[in-house]
Amino acid sequence: MRKTTEVIFADTQVMFVAGDPTKPIPEQAQYTFAALEARLASLKGRRFFGVLVGDEYRACSSITEEDKLTELPHMTWTIPGGKYARTEIPDWEAHTEQIGPAFEELCSRLNVDPTRPGIEYYRSQKELFLMVPVK
Repeated sequence: MRKTTEVIFADTQVMFVAGDPTKPIPEQAQYTFAALEARLASLKGRRFFGVLVGDEYRACSSITEEDKLTELPHMTWTIPGGKYARTEIPDWEAHTEQIGPAFEELCSRLNVDPTRPGIEYYRSQKELFLMVPVK
């Protein structure tokens, strides 16, 4: 069992690329992040999230102070905040196969709030937080 903590996640405005919900999540994630990053002038100073809305995967980037809201290259949305259970996958790039099972483990043992999405917060190239909304 992974160590789990509860955190309060603030509503976060992002720009995003949505996947095709008929495709597997890993395939959606790969496509959407490639499409998201391809149209950003720089990745520096941005926070990145993978968000599961039903069967649709959304690759998301925070909106920075330098961004002009009327000139963003992608659609915008707000990731809903609230109480989330969080666990970490260290060195996630070498362990992507652990993401799905870790989400399933979190969901199976918590009072999950189905009205909000599950979130992958890519804090760095080595640190990934998985967050499941709880009541």
